[in-house]
Amino acid sequence: MDTTLPISFDDVARAHQRIAGVAHRTPVLRSRTADALTGAQLFFKCENQQRVGAFKIRGAYNAIAQFTPEQRAGGVVTFSSGNHAQAIALAASLLGVKATVVMPHDAAATKRAATEGYGAQVLGYDRYREDPEAIVRALAEERGMTVIPPFDHPHVMAGQGTLAIELIEEVGALDVLITPVGGGGLLSGCATAARHLAPRCAIYGVEPEAGNDAQQSLARGEIVRIDTPHTVADAAQSRSVGRHTLPVLRALVDGIVTVSDAQLVETMKFFAARMKLLVEPTGCLAAAAVFAHKLELRGKRVGIVLSGGNVDLARFAALVA
Repeated sequence: MDTTLPISFDDVARAHQRIAGVAHRTPVLRSRTADALTGAQLFFKCENQQRVGAFKIRGAYNAIAQFTPEQRAGGVVTFSSGNHAQAIALAASLLGVKATVVMPHDAAATKRAATEGYGAQVLGYDRYREDPEAIVRALAEERGMTVIPPFDHPHVMAGQGTLAIELIEEVGALDVLITPVGGGGLLSGCATAARHLAPRCAIYGVEPEAGNDAQQSLARGEIVRIDTPHTVADAAQSRSVGRHTLPVLRALVDGIVTVSDAQLVETMKFFAARMKLLVEPTGCLAAAAVFAHKLELRGKRVGIVLSGGNVDLARFAALVA
């Protein structure tokens, strides 16, 4: 393994110890129907049942827990469409750190309410016209706060990888591991853990067809920036992967595939109807690729990350109607 990468398995292992007792050890569920549809043995890692309703608490807590006394006094600032926002707000409250979160005006009402409920100050922006990173940098300089971005930070990446440790500990070595990908924090962390624990495991990311910046970046070997994509997968509307995540993706990931919004909605319906699970559109990315036969998985043991379940019930009903 390339020792020059931003994170190592040791970083993920230390994060796993650091977040113990804070992040839930989420269940791994099976479905005979899903296995029959795909010809594979599927293991669904249910981060939709995680604290804050998504995997993001892992990276957020791991990052803030490593703040210096000066950073704790200054507080934390970030930008997010909702899941990282809630995670930063909760982690900060648990650690006694003040938090400010920049969220798009059209973020899910439940995500904004939860973020404020955890004690964070929420500031709005237009996701299609304004650059949240620029807003956050200005706030950090003005207020003396530390920026913890949604994905492009080694401590965040390492924290997200802890779910792969749990998954492989529970079900054993996998032939394939598939995760959603937005900015690459989840995929890079999980790839780091999986490559160490199951060296022969193939690793794939899945993103929306409308926003395949990670796929383009992996193919070209450099960061490809796009306009904010229009997709129901609101938590994967990133404009690019990160400078920390891309090297890990290039070194450890076998490929990235895409799925349509229609395929995401069908997958949401499957989880609700057949497995009694509420999974948000972004959380369905990996499973949607499997159900759409985007990869050859017949006869293989496949880990699938359901990354989150934060979706307004009214929106859920409208999507699946």
